[in-house]
Amino acid sequence: MKGIILAGGLGTRLYPLTRATNKHLLPVYDRCMIHYPIETLLRAGIKDIMIVTGGPHAGHFLPVLGDGKKLGIPHLEYTYQEGEGGIADALNLCEDFAGGEPIFVALGDNVTDADFSPEVKNFDGGARIFLAKVKNPSAYGVAEFDAKDAKRIIGIREKPRRPPSQLAVTGFYIYDANVFRYVRRLKPSARGELEITDVNNLYLRDGKLAWSKIKGFWCDAGENHEYLLLAGMTVAKLKKTGKRA
Repeated sequence: MKGIILAGGLGTRLYPLTRATNKHLLPVYDRCMIHYPIETLLRAGIKDIMIVTGGPHAGHFLPVLGDGKKLGIPHLEYTYQEGEGGIADALNLCEDFAGGEPIFVALGDNVTDADFSPEVKNFDGGARIFLAKVKNPSAYGVAEFDAKDAKRIIGIREKPRRPPSQLAVTGFYIYDANVFRYVRRLKPSARGELEITDVNNLYLRDGKLAWSKIKGFWCDAGENHEYLLLAGMTVAKLKKTGKRA
């Protein structure tokens, strides 16, 4: 399985910090934000990684990450996303890199101490999303469950005004090679982007979407300044107890 980290965008929710650099290079305690999803992939046994970036500060990744060898990445590639086409559009740039293999996709601003290696090892096709309980589900894609079966997802609603649950879709996904075929079926949303929620719903309609709840700490550090601070403070606490996110 190969790994893809999506680290593009303009980071407008973290202005003025992101006027200086890409948001995924902002500090979260003692490392850059991008280091956390990299370590998450490595912890899951994935060592063939591509980073998708974009915007005016894309070149800043090179002096931070280099060729990845010092970080324990045997093979690291980069690609550039033009404009703001959405997560699914960024993912679509990685089809050649995936080479027909399953992929583990991580958003570059997700910080967690979770271990995804069991799901990676046991993945047998389709798609798997990872959920977490949040206080503000309206800011995310939210899982809607069958009223008669609390474990069966019947839909994923993007930033709903009235969330059907508190379980948000985090920025971690596992897909088989069919994901690129699904992306090609998408049409831009109202905000002009190809939505990853639409990809997940297509898998769901075909009966090929599974889910897991994240075990441990998870934070969308790029959501706002408060979450960026929360991520750093939590990582500091984990480090003091001998753990690392």
